[in-house]
Amino acid sequence: MYFELADEISDIEAIAKGVSVRERARLRKQFGRGRWRKLKGVALVRLGDGSLHRAEVHWCEAHGIGRRKLKIKRFLDDD
Repeated sequence: MYFELADEISDIEAIAKGVSVRERARLRKQFGRGRWRKLKGVALVRLGDGSLHRAEVHWCEAHGIGRRKLKIKRFLDDD
């Protein structure tokens, strides 16, 4: 599903750090060495059809490499 962030991510918290990041070997191979962390937060996202939704997003990041593998885990809209 294509989406882009329409606003800053808030309520950021770490899910896993260091050896606890299960996909660390793949991240290292694809993006390089770093102190990889898996994080989650809440953001306003714009979907491919142009609609805006509040969603919980998860991603991995490392210092000097930045945010990678951003994905929507669930929508938080009260519908």
